[in-house]
Amino acid sequence: GADLKERAKMHSSEVSSFVSRARATINELANLPVPTIAAIDGTALGGGLELALACDIRVAASSAKMGLVETKLAIIPGAGGTQRLPRTIGVSLAKELIFSARIVDGEEAKSIGLISHVVKQNEAGDAAYRRALALAREFLPQGPVAMRVAKLAINQGMEVDLVTGLAIEEACYAQTIPTKDRIEGLLAFKEKRPPRYKGE
Repeated sequence: GADLKERAKMHSSEVSSFVSRARATINELANLPVPTIAAIDGTALGGGLELALACDIRVAASSAKMGLVETKLAIIPGAGGTQRLPRTIGVSLAKELIFSARIVDGEEAKSIGLISHVVKQNEAGDAAYRRALALAREFLPQGPVAMRVAKLAINQGMEVDLVTGLAIEEACYAQTIPTKDRIEGLLAFKEKRPPRYKGE
C-alpha cells in the first residue's frame, strides 16, 4: 500500500495526482496482453491489494494479510478497489470488507474467492511466489496469440450481456484462425509432438 507517512506530508492537491497515477499504472497492469499472477507472501493492504486485484490470478500464503483498509483513514480505495473487488467476490461481500476495513488471511481470502490458490508458507517465505511460478509454467507452452485474445475475450465479455459477450468471443476467435500457430498446433497434435509456437 501507500506510504502513509509520505501521504501525511502531501498537500491535498498532490494526493489526487498521486492516486490518479497509481490508478493509471494499475490499469496498465490489468490491460497487459499476457496473463498476470499476483503472488502474495506478506501483506497486501490498500493499494497493494488493488494491484493484486488487477492481476488475472492471485495466489497467497495462508499467513498473508489482505484488505482494502482505506475507510479507516476516512478515504476509499481509489486505484480500482471499489470496482475490482465486487467483480471478484460479489457486491455484498465487497461492501462488507470495504466498510469494515477488515483484513483477511490467505485461508479466508481463498474461501471468499479473493484468491485462486492458498499455500502454506515455507521457511524461505516465498511459497506463494513458487506457486505462481508453477502456474506460469502451465501457461507458458500455450499459443501466445490464443492467450492474448482469450484474456481479451474474458475481460471484455465480463462487462457486457451474454449475447454481446458471445459476439466478442467470436471476434477474438477469428483472430486465431489465420495464425501460423494454429496450423502448428494441429500439426503437432497429428505428429504427437509438443508444438513450437512463435506468436504468429
